[in-house]
Amino acid sequence: MRRNELDYILNTLLDYHKDVSDIILTVDKPLQVEVGGQLNAVAINPAVERLSPFQTEMMALNFIAGSTRLTEDLLRTGSCDSSYTLGDRARFRINIFAQRGCYSIVLRKLNAQIPTVSDLSLPEVIQQAGKEKTGLVLVTGATGSGKSTTLAALLDMINASQAIHMITLEDPVEFVYTQRKATVNQRELGTDFDSFASGLRAALRQAPKVILVGEMRDRATVEIAISAAETGHLVFSTLHTIDAGQTINRILGMFETEEQEQIRYRLSDTVRWIISQRLAPKISGGRYPLVEVMGSNLRIKESIMQGESEGKSFYEIIDASATFGWRTFDTACLDAYKRGLITEETALLYCTKKGFVTRGIDNIKKTRGETTSNIADLRMTASPPTISERANKPPAGPATLNLR
Repeated sequence: MRRNELDYILNTLLDYHKDVSDIILTVDKPLQVEVGGQLNAVAINPAVERLSPFQTEMMALNFIAGSTRLTEDLLRTGSCDSSYTLGDRARFRINIFAQRGCYSIVLRKLNAQIPTVSDLSLPEVIQQAGKEKTGLVLVTGATGSGKSTTLAALLDMINASQAIHMITLEDPVEFVYTQRKATVNQRELGTDFDSFASGLRAALRQAPKVILVGEMRDRATVEIAISAAETGHLVFSTLHTIDAGQTINRILGMFETEEQEQIRYRLSDTVRWIISQRLAPKISGGRYPLVEVMGSNLRIKESIMQGESEGKSFYEIIDASATFGWRTFDTACLDAYKRGLITEETALLYCTKKGFVTRGIDNIKKTRGETTSNIADLRMTASPPTISERANKPPAGPATLNLR
């Protein structure tokens, strides 16, 4: 398979819908794209009803493009990460992996243009994370929740407004930044550095003001990232955690018990923002980002240092700090439901505390004049007589027998 043939297939798949987010290539399945969280088969000319092992392997070799490192990773670990540029139309983050003796490929579409925070429908308070001078800013969520896009929007905002040096450490390079007011150096794992820990260690000697670490995968990377934040750098990174509270606990869990007290104090001094994301299906089609935002204040620092307790959980502190723009997932769900962006079922599916969200939805329905219950035709029934009423009831007359 030649590159022009591969580009023709990718262009055809992207033509299926303007909101294609992923392309899935799997043996014994047709060419598929993901739109709004649902997979859709795409017809192509000449027709491909089911991909063969040979076809997926040829595509994988084209994406690997002769890279010795990627070939070794695929053969040794069973998967590898790469990137691919489709002219000026799109860039893809690619994962190739082995399954049942064949190769499958997942391509995540990256926007050619870096969106802004408002373009992504993110809370405005998130822009404050890009105005920090030092510390640690973490964007968390499941795979495919938009973490990289949010980070790209924040870094591009800094790129447009500050004349500073920024270094990114990525696997692979996803968004390509235009040299604007800032100077941006983008380094790719395997090509420009051998591990996030070593790349981050080297970055400390390269005079950056802002450092992006694609993902904090291990203890060594976390430790160096905290050290970088402590020494006057602004460090952005991601973690695969479901909310702000679990993010802190996940970091602490990477260290031994006897080390955790020191790490708690270091985290309390360096964490500036934790932004957690979930993509929910919209009523009108597409997906909408539900975002939990936690900043840093004295109560947050105390909970990090001493651990969560009754009345001092991260959830309760975030909820009490709504006036500062902080929000829990539950608040985000209720806001999206109130604006008619998501259904009641979606709000209950993506929230943290269903009881709280259920009561909130009922209140929203009341203000709209909608019913909050599907129970109809309720009627009062007579209550059974009391003991005293039965005692005062006159006895019935003698029964008569009719022999006729």
